[in-house]
Amino acid sequence: MNKRHQNTIFILQVHRIYFSLFLLIFGIIFFINFLDLKEKLSSSIITATSEKVHTNILLSLMSTEIASLRPSIDEKETPSISRAVFLTITNIWPEDIRTFLGREIPGFSNFNTEIAIAGRGTDLTTLPMESAPPVEVLLKEKERADKELAKTNVSQENPVTPVPKTEKDVAYIYHSHSWEAFLPTLPGKKTADEAVSLNESKNIIAVGKKLRDELMKKGIGASHSTSNVTEELKKKNWNYNDSYTLSRETVKEVMAQESSISYLIDIHRDSQPRKLTTTIINGKPYARLFFIVGKDNKNYEKNLALAKELNKMLEEKFPGISRGVFVKTKDDGNGVYNQDLSSQSMLLEFGGIENNSIELDHSIKAFAEVFSEYYWEAVEVNGN
Repeated sequence: MNKRHQNTIFILQVHRIYFSLFLLIFGIIFFINFLDLKEKLSSSIITATSEKVHTNILLSLMSTEIASLRPSIDEKETPSISRAVFLTITNIWPEDIRTFLGREIPGFSNFNTEIAIAGRGTDLTTLPMESAPPVEVLLKEKERADKELAKTNVSQENPVTPVPKTEKDVAYIYHSHSWEAFLPTLPGKKTADEAVSLNESKNIIAVGKKLRDELMKKGIGASHSTSNVTEELKKKNWNYNDSYTLSRETVKEVMAQESSISYLIDIHRDSQPRKLTTTIINGKPYARLFFIVGKDNKNYEKNLALAKELNKMLEEKFPGISRGVFVKTKDDGNGVYNQDLSSQSMLLEFGGIENNSIELDHSIKAFAEVFSEYYWEAVEVNGN
């Protein structure tokens, strides 16, 4: 009897230790958030663990002090405490091979991108790919772009811009990587690193301009940034890694001047080859597109919901046009992408390095059609 009594006391003490640790961690987290610090403590390991630890484990710990929780625990589904501790300490998840190799193989951490919605043919082997532009390529391209711009006939008349039904601009289109271009518009260029240009008629700015025009035709007021990010970075003595910091300044300035702007659309192009970025829909070629949502910002849930809804509408009208919705943290990308500035933000990638203007135009019109439907439905629901 004495031995049984000692075992009972030992078990109670262990449970109290578990619960005390739980309260300590909760108190620390509450204290940090209560201080409202600008720089928060973060850990990808803790985040990943909290997302994957089984609910029954937390209930088991709490039930040691709150007896009423015990009936709600399914003992058959509750993983062992030892397994939970192992997963937390090692951050290795048997069902995900990336966690075995992510810290051992250089560059493999880039594959931490989460696939929120997988488009046709999308898996871990076809994730979006971003290539940083070599400085020397951009410098040579600058000389070429200056010569081409000098030959441009500036006297050409601009088409009349329709007056939007929204009366004011509600969307802002910009490019954090304005140099991203497409090989079909760059004769002699063959690799992803060479698919860069400072000529806005050949780079991703041309896609943004076309999208703005299409939205305006559908009554949606939109403004568009044609800022040369390469030159602006050079002026500040910043590098490629500062591109989102630079675009953030522009976005904040525009939103301060135009309070009506709520939709932020950062447009890029992927570096994957044509076979992954092109599809045929009803006999017409389309440059496939996809959404990137930053997970490390306060508007993550709302922006993810927006991306999912637009992705769903796109796939219903144009099956196969989307490669999906991807979620990125600071471990495998910027993690924020200025999406904390609005709960209606999106990073949208049109096509890849090998897509041509016809394929891109088809996709731009498709997205404009779907976005306008989404926008006007939202306006009707809100009664504005």
